[in-house]
Amino acid sequence: MTELFDRRQCLGAAAAATLAGLAASAKAEAQAMFDVHDHGARGDGVTPDTAAIQRAIDAAAAKGNGARVLLRAGKKYLTGPVTLKGGIDFHLEGDAQLLVSVRAEDYPDPLAGVLHANGADNLTISGTGTIDGRSPEFMARYDAEGEWWVPKDFRPRLVVLENCENLRIRDLTLRQAPSWTVHLVGCRKVLIDHVTIRNQMDVPNCDGIDPDHCQDVEIRDCHIVCGDDAIVIKTTARYPQYGPSRNITVRDCVLETQDSGVKIGTETVQDIHDILFERCEVVQGCRGCTIQLRDEGNVFNVVFRDIRFTSRYFSAPWWGRGEAISFTAIPRDPGTKLGSIHDVKVERVRGRAENSIRIEGYAPGHVRDVTLEDVDVTFERWTGYPGGMFDNRPTKAVADIEKHATVGISVRRAERVTLRDCTVRWGADRPDYFTHALHAENAPGLVREGFKGEAARPGIEAVRIDAGT
Repeated sequence: MTELFDRRQCLGAAAAATLAGLAASAKAEAQAMFDVHDHGARGDGVTPDTAAIQRAIDAAAAKGNGARVLLRAGKKYLTGPVTLKGGIDFHLEGDAQLLVSVRAEDYPDPLAGVLHANGADNLTISGTGTIDGRSPEFMARYDAEGEWWVPKDFRPRLVVLENCENLRIRDLTLRQAPSWTVHLVGCRKVLIDHVTIRNQMDVPNCDGIDPDHCQDVEIRDCHIVCGDDAIVIKTTARYPQYGPSRNITVRDCVLETQDSGVKIGTETVQDIHDILFERCEVVQGCRGCTIQLRDEGNVFNVVFRDIRFTSRYFSAPWWGRGEAISFTAIPRDPGTKLGSIHDVKVERVRGRAENSIRIEGYAPGHVRDVTLEDVDVTFERWTGYPGGMFDNRPTKAVADIEKHATVGISVRRAERVTLRDCTVRWGADRPDYFTHALHAENAPGLVREGFKGEAARPGIEAVRIDAGT
């Protein structure tokens, strides 16, 4: 019995060892490491490491199965554009820094991005390191009147990923982008998680995250500071082959910008639908919740839920004049075939703003079936910029800046708008152009249930309903 037991024990131990070895081998296979230093990188922040990084990417892609390209902690890597490949994890370890080259000759196509990919399925970009776009070195001069930097003729986008499926971007910091920070084009099944973006607030066009013709995207737990739109969903004219933007969720993000915090548009050449923005805070922006339809696509099945915002005026070059919520369908040009905004809900939204909630179509039929429920906004002025206007940009079909009184909620040429349990409040600073709590013009089917709001000043009605409503 002892001999039999010992034999069985030995066989069991051998089997266990074999299984352990197989598991270790599988783990090693899954976590194959490709250190950029093994491919010639210096990591001194001065010597260009572009070629070495590309060699490591290519070697990792040949291995696949999540092979990791490692940029070491404590190192700085100077790079021009590199092409990411599918099946890899491009990983910035610890405090690793990727510094972009500022030489225009390094970028044959600046729209391609410093980190770019096309058709790279199962790509991950990860780590707690930083990608530094060095935006000050791409600026030509500061425009004191406009209160922003004027860029040089050349400035690259930071990350451009096209036609990628099963894409993950997590834990990174991206800073000082000279143009758009993360541009996703025609990507599917995307997760952007716990990403920090810290751009200059006075650099134009340095958007945070731009899903463009993308499907099945989740953006969560991100902190974004940028001059232009923080998170904006688009369908641009350049990429019609990728179809609509749909099934996109943005949640639990903190956003600070001189443009819109959470936005759809302005580029809307194809449909954008089934979109959810929830539990986000817009620390400051020129608009809180925004839909700007300017093209032939349709925007529908959109929900803004549990949003907190502060919306204020900034200098004249920035689009947006402090509107709390702005849903507008206005043609880009007089000949533009304009789509529609419909089936939009705004729920449990709170904010402070220098300008109106605005729901407006260019003509009947362009905006319909919009519901605001439990929306509570306080309107007052606290900046010194001129007020009493609406911003229609970008358009050549109507005036770009329109003189207009500041009302709590303005509904114009919009059908079946429902205001349920909404509250308009006025703060201490109320200029003479602050007027009605609600003004509706050509708004058939308007419904008010539990609406609360007084006029901003004595002698005028709280609610003004014009003919056609």
